[in-house]
Amino acid sequence: MAAYNFARRLKTLNRLTPYEYICRIWTSEPDRFIIDPILQMSGLNT
Repeated sequence: MAAYNFARRLKTLNRLTPYEYICRIWTSEPDRFIIDPILQMSGLNT
C-alpha cells in the first residue's frame, strides 16, 4: 500500500503519486477538506 501511495505515478492523476495529488489539491483548494490530510497519513510518527 505504501509503495502504491508514495511511489507509483498514475496517468489519471497527471503522473503524480496519490500522496502528491492529495497534497497539491489540499494546498490549492483547502475548503474541500474537513480534516487535514497530512494527519491521516501513516508514517514514522504514528
